[in-house]
Amino acid sequence: MPFKSYIDTIPDFPEPGVMFRDISPLLAQKFPEVVHAFADLFPAHELADIDGFAGVDSRGFIFASALAVHCRKNFIMPRKAGKLPQPYAEAEYALEYGTAKLHLKPGSGNVIIIDDVLATGGTLKATAGLCQDAGYNVKGFAVLIDLKFLNDFEWNGMRARSVMTYDAP
Repeated sequence: MPFKSYIDTIPDFPEPGVMFRDISPLLAQKFPEVVHAFADLFPAHELADIDGFAGVDSRGFIFASALAVHCRKNFIMPRKAGKLPQPYAEAEYALEYGTAKLHLKPGSGNVIIIDDVLATGGTLKATAGLCQDAGYNVKGFAVLIDLKFLNDFEWNGMRARSVMTYDAP
């Protein structure tokens, strides 16, 4: 399915030089198909080995929660700082303009980490470390959009799977 035709590209947003990929039209018109495409990234034997999908706050929540329902798995929520009461594990990571923190309640089981966009990989790496610190085993990664021209993401021998890839800006 040509999902890219439903993605709006907005130049110079949120700042000059950035090509923002707006997924709103895609979700408004093809959400069930997108969820199926995410699920199809993993063969049945891999899905059988996981307990849940960990969706990165906030857009990763959209896909991970839908996948959890679709695949009859649990939904784990790595949250932005200040959204969870103690106890929680914490990870700090670099952004283009500073740092951010993620929090996650302690738990257990095998998870696949889900997010909307893979740019440099910092968020996925921080989330993977956070999941480990909180007691989970990371078994894979999936994103809606992989901006391949910005990364060569790999964590513990695993690469992110993607519904769509952009090889150039």
